[in-house]
Amino acid sequence: MSTSLLFLPPLLVTLPLKINALVGIKEAPNSLALVAGIGALVAMLGNPFFGRMSDRTSSRLGMRRPWMVIGLLGGSLGLLLVALAPNIPVVLIGWCITQLFFNALLAAQIAVLPDQVPSTQRGLVSGVLGICLPIAAVSGTFLVRLVSGNQLATFLVPCGIGGFFILLFAFALKDRRLAVADRPIWSLREFVSTFYVAPRTSPDFAWAFASRFLFILAYAFLATYQAYYLLDKLGSARADVPQQIFLGTLTQSVVVVAASLIGGQLSDRTGRRKIFVFTASIVYGLAMFVVAIASTFNGFLVGMAIGGLGFGLYTAVDLALVADVLPAENRVAKDLGVLNIAGALPFSIAPASAPIILAIGGGRYGALYAVAGVCAIIGALAILRVRGVR
Repeated sequence: MSTSLLFLPPLLVTLPLKINALVGIKEAPNSLALVAGIGALVAMLGNPFFGRMSDRTSSRLGMRRPWMVIGLLGGSLGLLLVALAPNIPVVLIGWCITQLFFNALLAAQIAVLPDQVPSTQRGLVSGVLGICLPIAAVSGTFLVRLVSGNQLATFLVPCGIGGFFILLFAFALKDRRLAVADRPIWSLREFVSTFYVAPRTSPDFAWAFASRFLFILAYAFLATYQAYYLLDKLGSARADVPQQIFLGTLTQSVVVVAASLIGGQLSDRTGRRKIFVFTASIVYGLAMFVVAIASTFNGFLVGMAIGGLGFGLYTAVDLALVADVLPAENRVAKDLGVLNIAGALPFSIAPASAPIILAIGGGRYGALYAVAGVCAIIGALAILRVRGVR
C-alpha cells in the first residue's frame, strides 16, 4: 500500500498540476506527455534490470531488502527535485530519477509473492494486495487535498508516510537468501535477456503480458489525463480538481476493495483465473465508455464506480495468474520485472499517443476514453489465449 502511495499522488494529481502551474493548461498536455512518457520508458528499463539484480543479490541482508531501501531513498530524492523544479527540463530529470529508483523498490517487493506464498493461496493474497492500490489512491489524494495550499507538501507528505511503512516492512521481512555459489554467472547474454522472455518458449507468459499491457493502457489514459479531463471537458475550476479527483478515487476504491477481496477468494475456491481477468477487462472497458460520454461530474463518478468493479476483479486475480505462468523459479523477480514492462510502457505510450487521439477527435476527451475502452476489451480477448491455467 505504501509503495502505491509513493506512485499514485504524483500520477493522479501533483505532477499534472505542477506542470500546469509551470506552463498553463494549453501547453500542459504536451508537457505532461513528454515528462510522463520518458519517465515511463525509464521505468520500463529499470524494473526488469533491478529485478535481475535482486535475483542475483547474495547480500547477508537478503535478496530483496537492499533494493527496497536503495529504491526508496533514490526515488524520494527524485521526487523532491520534481517538487522544487523551476521548469519542465528539471521536472523531467527529477521524474526520471523517481521512476528509476521507485521501480527498483517495486521490482524487489513484488517478488515477495512468489518467494513466500504457495500457489494455492496466491488468489487470496493477490486479492488482499489488490485492495492496497485503492486504499493508497484514496489516502494519497486525501493527503494532497489536505495540504493543497503547499505544493512541496503535496509531494513529500505522501512520500514520507509511505516511506516509513516501506522501511518497516523491509526490516521485518524474513527475506530469501542466496548463497554466493548459487549466484548466476553475469554475461552480456544474461544482461540482454533481462528485458525479454521468449514468446515461443513461454506463450502463456506472452499472452498474459499482452493482456496486462492493454488493460493498463486503458487505465493510463484515465489516470494521466484525469485532471485535464475535469478542467477541460467538465469545466471544473483548478481549485476544485484535487477535491474532485479525491471523490472520484474514493468512489472507485470502495468498489475496488469489495471486488478484489471477493474475486481473489472465488478464484482460489474455483481454481479458475482466466474468467475473472476476462470479465474484469470487459467491465473496465465499458466503464471507460461511460466516462467518455459523461457530461457532468456525477456521470464521471458513475464511470469511476463501474471501473472500480473491473479494476478490483482484475487486481485480485491477474497477479495470481501471472505467478502461475512464470517461466522459471530461479528468476522470478527478473521475469516479473519483464511483466512490469506491461505496467510501465503504457504510461509512456498513453501520454505520447493522447495528443494525437485528441487532435483526431477534435480535442474531445470523450474520444480519448473511448479508445481506452477498446484497449481494455482487446486485453480481455488476449487472456483467453493463456492455456496453462484455467
